[in-house]
Amino acid sequence: MKYLLLLLLIISCGSNDKDNRGEAEKLFAEAQELAKAERYILATEKLNIIKSQHPYSFYATPAELLHAEILYKQENYIEAAAAFMLFRDFHPRHEKIPYVILMIAESFYKQIPKTIDRDLEPAVEAIRYYQEVLDRYPDTEDAKTAQKRIKAAQEMLKKKDVYIADFYFKTKKWGAARYWYLDIINNHHKDTKTAYRAALRVVEASRLNKDYEDCIEYGEKFQGAVDKETRKAIKSALDKCYKEKQ
Repeated sequence: MKYLLLLLLIISCGSNDKDNRGEAEKLFAEAQELAKAERYILATEKLNIIKSQHPYSFYATPAELLHAEILYKQENYIEAAAAFMLFRDFHPRHEKIPYVILMIAESFYKQIPKTIDRDLEPAVEAIRYYQEVLDRYPDTEDAKTAQKRIKAAQEMLKKKDVYIADFYFKTKKWGAARYWYLDIINNHHKDTKTAYRAALRVVEASRLNKDYEDCIEYGEKFQGAVDKETRKAIKSALDKCYKEKQ
Protein backbone atom coordinates (compact mmCIF):
# COMPACT_ATOMS: atom_id res chain seq x y z
CA MET A 1 0.00 0.00 0.00
CA LYS A 2 2.85 2.34 0.91
CA TYR A 3 4.58 1.76 -2.44
CA LEU A 4 1.32 2.27 -4.30
CA LEU A 5 0.84 5.71 -2.66
CA LEU A 6 4.44 6.67 -3.50
CA LEU A 7 3.93 5.64 -7.13
CA LEU A 8 0.73 7.66 -7.36
CA LEU A 9 2.52 10.68 -5.88
CA ILE A 10 5.34 10.44 -8.45
CA ILE A 11 2.85 10.14 -11.31
CA SER A 12 0.87 13.08 -9.94
CA CYS A 13 3.98 15.31 -9.66
CA GLY A 14 5.07 14.38 -13.16
CA SER A 15 1.65 15.24 -14.48
CA ASN A 16 1.69 18.60 -12.68
CA ASP A 17 5.13 19.44 -14.06
CA LYS A 18 3.91 18.66 -17.57
CA ASP A 19 0.82 20.79 -17.08
CA ASN A 20 2.86 23.70 -15.72
CA ARG A 21 5.30 23.50 -18.62
CA GLY A 22 2.42 23.40 -21.05
CA GLU A 23 0.76 26.43 -19.48
CA ALA A 24 4.05 28.39 -19.45
CA GLU A 25 4.69 27.45 -23.08
CA LYS A 26 1.21 28.63 -24.05
CA LEU A 27 1.64 31.92 -22.20
CA PHE A 28 5.01 32.56 -23.81
CA ALA A 29 3.69 31.80 -27.31
CA GLU A 30 0.79 34.18 -26.71
CA ALA A 31 3.18 36.88 -25.47
CA GLN A 32 5.30 36.49 -28.59
CA GLU A 33 2.29 36.88 -30.87
CA LEU A 34 1.04 39.89 -28.94
CA ALA A 35 4.48 41.49 -29.10
CA LYS A 36 4.62 40.97 -32.87
CA ALA A 37 1.24 42.66 -33.12
CA GLU A 38 2.63 45.55 -31.00
CA ARG A 39 0.13 44.82 -28.24
CA TYR A 40 2.83 45.31 -25.67
CA ILE A 41 0.71 45.78 -22.55
CA LEU A 42 -1.09 42.47 -23.04
CA ALA A 43 2.17 40.74 -23.92
CA THR A 44 3.75 42.05 -20.72
CA GLU A 45 0.82 40.75 -18.70
CA LYS A 46 1.40 37.24 -20.08
CA LEU A 47 5.10 37.47 -19.25
CA ASN A 48 4.33 38.63 -15.72
CA ILE A 49 2.17 35.55 -15.20
CA ILE A 50 5.10 33.36 -16.25
CA LYS A 51 7.34 35.23 -13.82
CA SER A 52 4.95 34.95 -10.88
CA GLN A 53 3.39 31.50 -11.45
CA HIS A 54 6.13 29.64 -13.34
CA PRO A 55 9.43 31.16 -12.14
CA TYR A 56 11.34 27.89 -12.59
CA SER A 57 9.84 27.05 -15.95
CA PHE A 58 11.94 26.58 -19.08
CA TYR A 59 10.17 29.66 -20.45
CA ALA A 60 11.05 31.94 -17.52
CA THR A 61 14.41 32.90 -19.04
CA PRO A 62 13.21 33.67 -22.59
CA ALA A 63 10.32 35.57 -20.98
CA GLU A 64 12.85 37.85 -19.25
CA LEU A 65 14.57 38.57 -22.56
CA LEU A 66 11.29 39.19 -24.38
CA HIS A 67 10.26 41.61 -21.64
CA ALA A 68 13.49 43.59 -22.14
CA GLU A 69 12.85 43.67 -25.89
CA ILE A 70 9.30 44.93 -25.35
CA LEU A 71 10.57 47.75 -23.15
CA TYR A 72 12.99 48.71 -25.93
CA LYS A 73 10.24 48.65 -28.57
CA GLN A 74 8.10 50.83 -26.30
CA GLU A 75 11.00 53.31 -26.28
CA ASN A 76 11.40 52.89 -22.53
CA TYR A 77 15.15 52.91 -23.03
CA ILE A 78 16.20 53.46 -19.42
CA GLU A 79 14.12 50.50 -18.28
CA ALA A 80 15.22 48.45 -21.29
CA ALA A 81 18.91 49.00 -20.50
CA ALA A 82 18.30 47.92 -16.90
CA ALA A 83 16.36 44.82 -18.01
CA PHE A 84 19.03 43.71 -20.50
CA MET A 85 21.75 44.29 -17.89
CA LEU A 86 19.82 42.26 -15.34
CA PHE A 87 19.41 39.43 -17.85
CA ARG A 88 23.14 39.45 -18.47
CA ASP A 89 23.91 39.38 -14.73
CA PHE A 90 21.64 36.39 -14.11
CA HIS A 91 22.45 34.47 -17.31
CA PRO A 92 26.11 35.28 -18.15
CA ARG A 93 26.55 32.11 -20.25
CA HIS A 94 23.34 32.36 -22.22
CA GLU A 95 23.78 31.88 -25.97
CA LYS A 96 22.26 35.29 -26.69
CA ILE A 97 24.67 37.28 -24.53
CA PRO A 98 26.37 38.88 -27.60
CA TYR A 99 22.95 40.18 -28.66
CA VAL A 100 22.17 41.30 -25.11
CA ILE A 101 25.39 43.33 -24.84
CA LEU A 102 24.56 45.03 -28.14
CA MET A 103 21.05 45.82 -26.91
CA ILE A 104 22.43 47.33 -23.70
CA ALA A 105 24.56 49.62 -25.86
CA GLU A 106 21.63 50.39 -28.15
CA SER A 107 19.42 51.22 -25.18
CA PHE A 108 21.95 53.77 -23.94
CA TYR A 109 22.53 55.11 -27.45
CA LYS A 110 18.82 55.81 -27.82
CA GLN A 111 18.98 57.92 -24.66
CA ILE A 112 21.54 60.33 -26.13
CA PRO A 113 19.91 63.76 -26.46
CA LYS A 114 19.80 65.53 -29.81
CA THR A 115 21.60 68.64 -28.52
CA ILE A 116 24.94 68.94 -26.72
CA ASP A 117 23.64 71.27 -24.00
CA ARG A 118 22.12 68.33 -22.11
CA ASP A 119 23.55 65.42 -20.11
CA LEU A 120 25.59 63.14 -22.38
CA GLU A 121 26.28 60.40 -19.83
CA PRO A 122 24.27 57.92 -21.97
CA ALA A 123 26.83 58.47 -24.74
CA VAL A 124 29.63 57.45 -22.38
CA GLU A 125 27.77 54.28 -21.38
CA ALA A 126 26.88 53.47 -24.98
CA ILE A 127 30.53 53.70 -26.02
CA ARG A 128 31.49 51.44 -23.12
CA TYR A 129 29.19 48.61 -24.22
CA TYR A 130 29.79 49.09 -27.95
CA GLN A 131 33.51 48.80 -27.23
CA GLU A 132 32.82 45.51 -25.47
CA VAL A 133 31.06 44.28 -28.60
CA LEU A 134 34.13 45.27 -30.65
CA ASP A 135 36.56 43.64 -28.22
CA ARG A 136 34.67 40.37 -27.80
CA TYR A 137 33.05 39.93 -31.22
CA PRO A 138 35.23 41.87 -33.69
CA ASP A 139 34.32 39.90 -36.83
CA THR A 140 30.55 40.29 -36.66
CA GLU A 141 27.94 42.58 -38.17
CA ASP A 142 27.28 43.84 -34.66
CA ALA A 143 30.89 45.07 -34.52
CA LYS A 144 30.31 47.14 -37.66
CA THR A 145 27.26 48.69 -36.04
CA ALA A 146 29.25 49.33 -32.87
CA GLN A 147 31.99 51.16 -34.78
CA LYS A 148 29.49 53.53 -36.40
CA ARG A 149 27.69 54.19 -33.14
CA ILE A 150 30.94 54.82 -31.23
CA LYS A 151 32.03 57.37 -33.82
CA ALA A 152 28.69 59.21 -33.60
CA ALA A 153 28.70 59.19 -29.78
CA GLN A 154 32.29 60.40 -29.63
CA GLU A 155 31.44 63.24 -32.00
CA MET A 156 28.69 64.38 -29.62
CA LEU A 157 31.05 64.23 -26.65
CA LYS A 158 33.71 66.17 -28.53
CA LYS A 159 31.26 68.93 -29.45
CA LYS A 160 30.13 69.13 -25.84
CA ASP A 161 33.71 69.46 -24.58
CA VAL A 162 34.49 72.16 -27.16
CA TYR A 163 31.29 73.98 -26.22
CA ILE A 164 32.25 74.02 -22.53
CA ALA A 165 35.86 75.01 -23.18
CA ASP A 166 34.82 77.84 -25.51
CA PHE A 167 32.26 79.05 -22.97
CA TYR A 168 34.92 79.39 -20.29
CA PHE A 169 37.29 81.08 -22.73
CA LYS A 170 34.66 83.61 -23.83
CA THR A 171 33.73 84.38 -20.23
CA LYS A 172 37.41 84.84 -19.36
CA LYS A 173 37.60 81.87 -16.99
CA TRP A 174 41.10 81.16 -18.22
CA GLY A 175 42.04 78.40 -15.76
CA ALA A 176 38.86 76.42 -16.42
CA ALA A 177 39.20 76.98 -20.16
CA ARG A 178 42.76 75.64 -20.15
CA TYR A 179 41.65 72.56 -18.20
CA TRP A 180 38.96 71.74 -20.76
CA TYR A 181 41.20 72.40 -23.77
CA LEU A 182 43.80 70.05 -22.33
CA ASP A 183 41.05 67.47 -21.83
CA ILE A 184 40.09 67.88 -25.49
CA ILE A 185 43.67 67.25 -26.57
CA ASN A 186 43.80 64.07 -24.48
CA ASN A 187 40.41 62.68 -25.45
CA HIS A 188 39.94 63.89 -29.02
CA HIS A 189 43.48 63.97 -30.43
CA LYS A 190 42.43 61.91 -33.45
CA ASP A 191 40.54 64.95 -34.69
CA THR A 192 43.67 66.95 -35.47
CA LYS A 193 41.86 70.16 -36.40
CA THR A 194 40.09 70.25 -33.02
CA ALA A 195 43.26 69.24 -31.16
CA TYR A 196 45.38 71.92 -32.86
CA ARG A 197 42.86 74.61 -32.00
CA ALA A 198 42.75 73.38 -28.40
CA ALA A 199 46.57 73.51 -28.19
CA LEU A 200 46.58 77.15 -29.27
CA ARG A 201 43.86 78.00 -26.77
CA VAL A 202 45.84 76.33 -23.96
CA VAL A 203 48.78 78.64 -24.65
CA GLU A 204 46.54 81.69 -25.01
CA ALA A 205 44.55 80.94 -21.85
CA SER A 206 47.77 80.45 -19.88
CA ARG A 207 49.07 83.83 -21.05
CA LEU A 208 45.81 85.64 -20.37
CA ASN A 209 45.75 84.08 -16.89
CA LYS A 210 49.32 85.38 -16.44
CA ASP A 211 50.59 81.84 -15.94
CA TYR A 212 53.66 82.64 -17.99
CA GLU A 213 55.66 79.57 -17.00
CA ASP A 214 52.80 77.33 -18.15
CA CYS A 215 52.38 79.43 -21.26
CA ILE A 216 56.02 78.91 -22.19
CA GLU A 217 55.98 75.22 -21.27
CA TYR A 218 52.87 74.43 -23.32
CA GLY A 219 53.91 76.71 -26.18
CA GLU A 220 57.28 75.02 -26.58
CA LYS A 221 55.68 71.60 -26.20
CA PHE A 222 52.92 72.11 -28.77
CA GLN A 223 54.88 73.99 -31.44
CA GLY A 224 56.31 70.83 -32.89
CA ALA A 225 53.05 68.88 -32.76
CA VAL A 226 50.71 71.08 -34.81
CA ASP A 227 50.29 72.20 -38.41
CA LYS A 228 52.09 75.19 -39.93
CA GLU A 229 49.26 77.68 -39.45
CA THR A 230 48.69 76.76 -35.80
CA ARG A 231 52.43 76.74 -35.13
CA LYS A 232 52.61 80.34 -36.33
CA ALA A 233 49.76 81.37 -34.01
CA ILE A 234 51.33 79.55 -31.04
CA LYS A 235 54.66 81.28 -31.73
CA SER A 236 52.91 84.64 -31.66
CA ALA A 237 51.28 83.84 -28.30
CA LEU A 238 54.57 82.48 -27.00
CA ASP A 239 56.42 85.67 -27.97
CA LYS A 240 53.87 87.66 -25.99
CA CYS A 241 54.44 85.34 -23.00
CA TYR A 242 58.19 85.99 -23.11
CA LYS A 243 57.63 89.71 -23.38
CA GLU A 244 54.97 89.99 -20.67
CA LYS A 245 56.97 87.82 -18.29
CA GLN A 246 59.84 90.32 -18.24
